[in-house]
Amino acid sequence: MRDRVRLATDVYLPQGATEGLCAVLVRLPYDKNSRYVFMETIAGRLTDRGYAVVIQDVRGKYRSEGNPLGPTNEVNDGHDTIDWIVRQDWSNQRVGMFGDSYYGFTQWAAVASEHPALCAIVPRVTSVDLMANKPVEHGTVIDVPWLTELKYHAQCWAGPYVWTDEPDWEIAPITDIFEKYFATTGARSQWYDLMIPTSVPLPVFPAKDPFAARPVPTLHCVGWYDNLANYSMRDYVRFASQASTSPFHYLWVDSIDHENYHLTQVPVQPEDDHGVSDEALQRLMISYLDPAIDFLDIFLLRTAPLASVSKVQWHLGNVGWQTADQWPPKGAQQVDFYLTELSKAANEGGVLTRSHPADADSTQWAYDPDNLVRSTVTNSFAYLWENPDEREWVEHPDVLTFETPVLTEAIDLAGPVDLFVRVDSTAPTTDVYARLCVRHEDGRIMQISRGQGILRAPSRDDVVRIEVGHTGYRLQPGQRLHLQIASSDYPEFPPNSGTSESRWTAAQRKSSIQDLHTDDAQPARVRVTIASASEG
Repeated sequence: MRDRVRLATDVYLPQGATEGLCAVLVRLPYDKNSRYVFMETIAGRLTDRGYAVVIQDVRGKYRSEGNPLGPTNEVNDGHDTIDWIVRQDWSNQRVGMFGDSYYGFTQWAAVASEHPALCAIVPRVTSVDLMANKPVEHGTVIDVPWLTELKYHAQCWAGPYVWTDEPDWEIAPITDIFEKYFATTGARSQWYDLMIPTSVPLPVFPAKDPFAARPVPTLHCVGWYDNLANYSMRDYVRFASQASTSPFHYLWVDSIDHENYHLTQVPVQPEDDHGVSDEALQRLMISYLDPAIDFLDIFLLRTAPLASVSKVQWHLGNVGWQTADQWPPKGAQQVDFYLTELSKAANEGGVLTRSHPADADSTQWAYDPDNLVRSTVTNSFAYLWENPDEREWVEHPDVLTFETPVLTEAIDLAGPVDLFVRVDSTAPTTDVYARLCVRHEDGRIMQISRGQGILRAPSRDDVVRIEVGHTGYRLQPGQRLHLQIASSDYPEFPPNSGTSESRWTAAQRKSSIQDLHTDDAQPARVRVTIASASEG
């Protein structure tokens, strides 16, 4: 690199090829030679298609030199690695990139570097803004910080290797959880120290961010059940809405979680678990890698016509693959389901109805730091591997639920989901967690999409919007659309302090009461997007 730090790099070439090769670059922090990232399998499939493949441990990780401080060097290191590739005798000076999560982010960093040889990228289950240590604001609503992310920093960025010990979530304050963790592992994460207890914005993109940089053809790969899905879709929607970037951006979204388990596999059987089964891993490559190769064939190798890829490819849960020219699909309509019978919401459940409410109504729910609503999965990255029944939330006294009558016809959800509510609280701020689910005929409640936000100034006079993500899912006759609202989701998210004190340092949290209001003029409602029957 430009500062003489050396990064460990593997190069795979097609058999017998020595010149004129397009390269696919992957830059990752999870050990390029581990079974977990299966780079040898990926490289084999790419070289069979005629690509050179370059796999690199990022700065400070595994065999690479330097300080493991996450994203602060990725723009320059990405640029310098591409520069190294184009100087190789086998290179034709055309480079693409591929990869998941953090190694999706390193692609965005390379875009920000504006290296002229970067011709196409395929970022999967990731986000442009994921690594910047800055809150994302939406008017009076701000994203709830993600405790799972903090755990990730403690485990993955405290030195060259990854720690797998689980933190003790029964400790308060949260800062003490991680002080104990670092004492146990004997390693400390500098990235953590830049986040807690006060977040220091990181200079991730020192010049231009990817939204302002030279456009690069991009296939956004998103999972409906990925815990980063909301961030991924924000990226795509923003790029697609800019006239200067929209022509370069394509969407591929499947019913998968972050670890690539699929809705059609649940419950996941050992023979279908690509994390342990080599046969399952080979089957995964068809959906995991082949769409990326098809995209790179167009924009990098230039062996396929532009018309061979649809602008949007999306999986409709319970049905299959669909194509469209835009997202949401043309003809899709936004439909409001109103929250009614609020007095029942904390007990047997309120009602979601298409009928506009005529009368004012309200209900309450509590935030009890001594009885937090618990996260329903132990590992949200592998949500579908656990595939929890969300009835656990329904049974908690501090969760409001609303449900439609039994559906008499199928409904295809295809687009964003938003919750519009007026909430006041006895606390100076409050967190709202919303889950859109399906109740099956046998009573199981399964998540479709979710979202959460901090209300910085909760007031019954203000309508706030909570983003509940995007989805593609067919509700079947006999099922019900189901909504859950709560004020905690621990330990995936950090509990609110209930006071003006930081949620990171509060040893004693204060309980609060939230009031949900609705009336004819400002009704509480969940807005879904429903596909036209003629689409798909």
